[in-house]
Amino acid sequence: MAITFQYNKTSLQALDKQLKIRKKALPTLKNKESALRVEVKRAKDDAIKYDEELKEAMKGFDNISRLWEEFDSSLISIKEIKLSSKKIAGVVTPLLENISFNIAPYNIFIHPVWFADGISILKYLSETAIKRDVYLKKMKALDYARKKTTQKVNLYEKVQIPGFEGAMRKIKRFLEDEENLSKSAQKIVKTKHLQEVAS
Repeated sequence: MAITFQYNKTSLQALDKQLKIRKKALPTLKNKESALRVEVKRAKDDAIKYDEELKEAMKGFDNISRLWEEFDSSLISIKEIKLSSKKIAGVVTPLLENISFNIAPYNIFIHPVWFADGISILKYLSETAIKRDVYLKKMKALDYARKKTTQKVNLYEKVQIPGFEGAMRKIKRFLEDEENLSKSAQKIVKTKHLQEVAS
């Protein structure tokens, strides 16, 4: 990114102002980046935990898989998934509040005894899968924000701050050279004037 400037004091002051803004913002951005990195890892760990829980539960129910063919899956359905949002380091992330289920009435004398257990198993599996998905969404949102913040930190650190400093050096050198030339010209004029007066 090329920094546009003019060789004058106004441009020097404008660059100095921009440089101070970026230098002041950089520590905050670095803190935000590290906080987001920690939160991404936490959300990822939680998503992995629920994913493993789900896989483990599914393995545990393999031995009764034949019974599931008899189970009436219309007995249980998800009524509502209540989500809210929570800001973490300025990023809006999903937060699971509650999951409610519709459980259809069934006759315990007609249906097998294990149907009640089947309903609680499906409820548990659904809750675990939903929790995993919420944490995956949270992780993606936080990771996206972390990447954007890292890009901004790199832009400030590696491009803009050195660019502003370089531009300011050039302007200062130019202004110093201009001042030196002006002083030299004044001395020459003064010397010529003194020579004319003396002769």
